[in-house]
Amino acid sequence: MKKLFLVLSVITASATAASAQVEIGVKISPSITYLRAESPSSTAFTNESSKFSFGGALIVDYFFGENYAFGTGLALMGKGGTVSYTDHATVGGVVGTTPVRVNQKIATQYLELPVTLKLFTNELAPATRLYFQLGGSLAVPIATRVNNEKFYQDPYDNNNETKASEHVFALDLNALLGAGVEYQLGHSTKLLAGLSYHRGLVNLDHYFEKTRDFSDVTIKNNVFALDLGMKF
Repeated sequence: MKKLFLVLSVITASATAASAQVEIGVKISPSITYLRAESPSSTAFTNESSKFSFGGALIVDYFFGENYAFGTGLALMGKGGTVSYTDHATVGGVVGTTPVRVNQKIATQYLELPVTLKLFTNELAPATRLYFQLGGSLAVPIATRVNNEKFYQDPYDNNNETKASEHVFALDLNALLGAGVEYQLGHSTKLLAGLSYHRGLVNLDHYFEKTRDFSDVTIKNNVFALDLGMKF
């Protein structure tokens, strides 16, 4: 009886694996990114401007039903933007009383692992289906520049020099929402085009509170991306 149960289990697992379908592809993602910034009124952090960025990704969709897939892969994404804040001029090591407004541009490249659920409609037109994507992603920074430089000298902190990579936290988590359309071009080839929103959930600041002793500074990523790709 045990042997029969084992054989049936193997057959069931084999049938499940055989019915599952994996689709692999690539995409490029031009995007608009900016930083959500906030702090107490003493420093008044705020988003100043966005930046254009460019990314690419390997797509892996593991289908566990005709219209349902686990979507993952590996992406390289650029994020960042310009924030402004209030500082006080420092002369001879003494903090002055005249507040000044400072801009800081932060640009970071992330290696990102998405973990999402993708839902597909039936064909709305010949060979054409819509998809909706919901989930999150885990990202680690691999390169950072502050004001276009790998090192940063703070003019209001006695010109102390720091590495740009030390300005951002070593991990980012994102909520991910997306939607788009897939077109069946051939037997196993599909074209896709969509829009996605990546909302950072982790405070990236690893400089102002740690090095400048500012209080309650929060800086988070935001990305709106155009996703253009192909599955093979």
